[in-house]
Parts: sequence; C-alpha cells; structure tokens
Amino acid sequence: MVVDREGLLGDAICNRKHHGGPEQAVYGLGSVDLDWWSKELGRTVAPGTFGENLVISGVDSRSVSVGDRFETESVLLEVTSTRIPCSTLTARMGDPAFAKRFMQAGRPGFYCRVLRDGVIQAGDAVTYTPFDGEPVTMPELLRTYGRNLAEEDRLRYLAAPINDKLRAALTG
Repeated sequence: MVVDREGLLGDAICNRKHHGGPEQAVYGLGSVDLDWWSKELGRTVAPGTFGENLVISGVDSRSVSVGDRFETESVLLEVTSTRIPCSTLTARMGDPAFAKRFMQAGRPGFYCRVLRDGVIQAGDAVTYTPFDGEPVTMPELLRTYGRNLAEEDRLRYLAAPINDKLRAALTG
C-alpha cells in the first residue's frame, strides 16, 4: 500500500474530526496486543479489528512511546499519540462497555505521522528506533487523557514530538 503524509492511499476514515490527518496518518498495533486481545476475548482477533492500518510483529504497544520510530525499506513513521476508544470502536466490537474495557487493558496502539512516504506491505522488515528523550508511553497517554498534568509531566510531554492537538491542549 502507498503511504503518504495523510496515511494509506484509499483508507476510509469515517470521522476526520478525531481520526486521520498528518498527525494520525497511520494507526499501528503490535502483534503482542492482538494475541492478548484474542485470549482476553476468547476468539481470534484478526488484524484490522480495531481499525489499525499496521500490525508490527513482536511489538507490545505498552512499551511504545511518543517519538519512537518504525522504519521499513521505504517508509518512516514517528509515533505521535495513542488511540482513545470511541463510539465507533464500541459499535464495531458489539459491546457497549468496550471503550471502558479498552481503557483498562492499557493496550491502545499508537498513531504515527509519516516522515517518509513510500510503499508498505505485509511481511516488510520493520526497524524500531526508540525516542531519544524522556518517554511518554501509550498507556500513560491513555491514562492521562483529558486530565490535568503536573507541570513536570506537562513539560515532558511537550519535549516529545506529540501530535498537534495534544500540544495545543497543553500550551493553550
């Protein structure tokens, strides 16, 4: 699939107010997360179930931080934020309590901006490079969503390449 600064070519984004755009161009999830959800739900959770565009083998989204990078031969992605469960996910899962369950699980996946356009396909080798700064993990972002942060944490978040909406919320 062709990936550019807006995401995957031809990807349907139903709610552009909260999804998509350059700061959330690609939604990724680790294979460890899918395996965990399969056990948790008692059924196989196929790639794409949560709306993810990319599943990276061996990755656990609990260990992913803002600024981490994932690179294939032609595409370079940088993590900007976490997935916050919404009514679309709840409806897709057929469980009115799923958003709460998703939050409690702390396995949210990660949104990425595209730093280098290219083509990505199943089976591509992916190189992981951790952010060279104080980490802001996906579970932490999920836990603190919509909450006031201590000044130390606010400054740590702002030192990471977080998405523009979160940056504006923390500086506004």
